[in-house]
Amino acid sequence: MFFNINDDVSSVLLFDLGIGLLFVVFSRLAHRDRLIDRALFGSATILSLVLYISWRWLDTLPDLEMTGASIWAYFYFTFEAISVAYALGSVFILFRSTDWTAEANDAQHQLAVAGQYPSVDVFICTYNEPINILEKSVISAGSMNYPSFNVYVCDDTRRPEIKDYCDQIGVGYITRSDNLHAKAGNLNNALALTNVTKNPSDLIMVLDADFAPQENFLLRTVGLFRNEEIGVVQTPQFYFNSDPIQHNLGIRSSFVDDQRVFFDTFQPAKDAVGCAFCVGTSFVVRRSALNEMGGFPHEALSEDMLLTYRLMEQGYVTRWLNEKLSVGLSAEGIPEYITQRTRWCLGTIQIGLLKDGPLWRGRFTLTQRLHYIHGLLSWLSKPFILCMLFAPSIYWLFDVTAIQADELVFMKYGISALLVFWSYSSWISDRRTLPFFTEVTHAITALPITIALLQAVRKPFGRPFKVTEKGGDRSKIRIHAPTAAFFGIVTLLSAFSIISTVFVWSSPIEFSERDCLNLVWSAFAMLIGFVSLLVCIELPRFGQEELINIQMQSSLRAAGTVRDIQIEALSTQHVLIEGVELSGVEDEAIFVSGIGWVKIEVDTSMPPNCFKILPSFQQRNDILRTLFRKAPDNVASVGMLGRSMIRLCKRALS
Repeated sequence: MFFNINDDVSSVLLFDLGIGLLFVVFSRLAHRDRLIDRALFGSATILSLVLYISWRWLDTLPDLEMTGASIWAYFYFTFEAISVAYALGSVFILFRSTDWTAEANDAQHQLAVAGQYPSVDVFICTYNEPINILEKSVISAGSMNYPSFNVYVCDDTRRPEIKDYCDQIGVGYITRSDNLHAKAGNLNNALALTNVTKNPSDLIMVLDADFAPQENFLLRTVGLFRNEEIGVVQTPQFYFNSDPIQHNLGIRSSFVDDQRVFFDTFQPAKDAVGCAFCVGTSFVVRRSALNEMGGFPHEALSEDMLLTYRLMEQGYVTRWLNEKLSVGLSAEGIPEYITQRTRWCLGTIQIGLLKDGPLWRGRFTLTQRLHYIHGLLSWLSKPFILCMLFAPSIYWLFDVTAIQADELVFMKYGISALLVFWSYSSWISDRRTLPFFTEVTHAITALPITIALLQAVRKPFGRPFKVTEKGGDRSKIRIHAPTAAFFGIVTLLSAFSIISTVFVWSSPIEFSERDCLNLVWSAFAMLIGFVSLLVCIELPRFGQEELINIQMQSSLRAAGTVRDIQIEALSTQHVLIEGVELSGVEDEAIFVSGIGWVKIEVDTSMPPNCFKILPSFQQRNDILRTLFRKAPDNVASVGMLGRSMIRLCKRALS
C-alpha cells in the first residue's frame, strides 16, 4: 500500500513551499509601521485571495441542480466566499493605522500647564460579581492620579453588602428598583442621578466590575477631548488571567488571547478612518454628547458598539488610544467564553437591523457602513469552519466532495493563498495570530455562533442580556459536555474516515490525488477537533484570586530571624516565593514594600512555594493598589509557535 505521488504533485508542493518561504522572508524584512510595506504585503495577500476565489467561482462549481452533491458544493462555496470577503476586507482595513500616543502626551502636558482638569464621574457597572472581583476596580479607580473625579458603583443587583462595602471604602453607591435595559439601563440610571447634582461632571468614565484602571488612566485620556469632535476615548481591554484556551492547553505564556488582534491591530486601523468603536469598558465619554442623544442607547445587546454609531450620527468620533491603561478578568470557563461571543454576535446583528442602523438606513457614510458590514461578516463566516471540519468526512462517507476541481490546481491556488494569508496575519498582528492555534480559537465558538445566527433569522430581538459570570470556585476539573461532545464527534468521524480508508482490508493499492487531498484534510480536521476537545476539559485554577507576576524584593520573618527573599507573584490571598519553606510558627510573615508585614502560612491546597497570606483590610487594599498601579504583564503578549506546539503535546499526553 502506498501513495501514488507523481512529479506534478511534487512540483506544486515545491511551488507552495517557495511561496510560503518567500513571504516568511518578506515578513522578516518588512516593517509594519511603513505604509509602503503594509501596502505591498497587503496587496500581495489580496491578489492571492482574489485569484483563489475567482478560480473557485469560475472553474469549480458544478451546474446548480437539486442533488445532494450540487447543493453541498454551492453551500460550501457560499460560506467560503463570505470568509474570503471578510479576509479581503480585513486586509484593506489594515492598510493604515493610527497611534495617538504623541497626541496624548501633548494633551497631558497642556492640562498640567493650564492646571484645569475636566471633572469626571467614574461608573463601575456590577451585576452579581462578588466583592473580591469588584474590589480591584473600586480600589484602583479610587487610587487614580487625577485631581477631579468621583467614583460610583452602579449595582444592578441591589446588594446590601455592596452598599456597606462602598460606604466603608468611601465611594458612591447607585442602584435602581429594576433591571430594565440591562447594562445600558444601569448606566442611564447613574447618568440621570448625576445629571441633577450641583456640578455634573464634564466626562463619564465607564468600567466593568472586573477591570482595574492604571493610576494614570484619566491623565492619558481626558486631554484628548480638547478635540470637540471626539465623543469617546476608548482604550484596549487587557487581561491579567489566561482565557480558557490559553489555560486549558497550557499555552498562556506562548499564545495570546483571541481579542488581542482586534484590540491591538484592527481598532487602530479602524480609527484611521474614524470607525473605531466603543468596547464596553475602560472608556471615557463626553457627558454633553450623551445628553444630546438621550443617554446610553439600549436597543441592542451590544450597547457599547451602538453608542459609537449613535455618536457618529451626531458628528462625533470614537478615538482609540492604543495604550495598556487597564486590566480585567477574561472569561474563565468555556460556557462564559461562548456566552460572550454569542452575545456580541447577536448584538452586532441587532444594530444592523435597527430602523436607523448602519446596514441600510441611518445617517452614515459609505465607509462607516462598510466597516459595519465587515464586522458582520466576521460572524457570518463562522459556519464555514463547520463546513471545513465536516467536508472530508462527508467525502469519505457519501462520496460527495465539497470542491469539485482538479486537486493540483487547488493545491496551487488554495494552499499558496493560505500560506500567504498566514504569513500576512502573523506579520501585521506582530505574532498575535498563530497557524493552527488561531483556527482552534475560531472553531470553539463556530457551532454556538452558527446557532445564534439561525436564531437571529427567526427572532433577532427580545433575547435577555446574559452577563459573563466571573469568579467562583474553579479548583476542580470541569467538562463542558455539549461542546466536548460536538468536538468528540468531529474527532471520531475524521479518525474513522482515515482508518477506514487507509487501513481496512479493502483499501485501494493506489490513492487518487483527490483521496490524498481528503486524507490530509481529514487529518487536519481531526487535529482541530481533538485540540478543541482538550479545550473543553477545563483544568483547575488554584485559588479564587489570580496571582500577579510582580518580581519584588522582600523579607521573610520566621522563627525569630529575618532573611531576604524575592516575591515572584502576589494576590490578596497568596504569595509565590521560590526556595522557601515555612516551619509553621505563629510569627511568620513577609514584608511587602509600602504595605508592611503581612502574616503568612502554609496552604496545602496550593502548589509548593505558594503560601497563604492574611492581610488586614487596609493591607488588602494596599496590595491591590500595588498590583494594579501599573497594568501587569501576566500573560503572553506575542505568540510563539514552537513553544505552543511543545506545550500542546505535553498537554495532550498528560
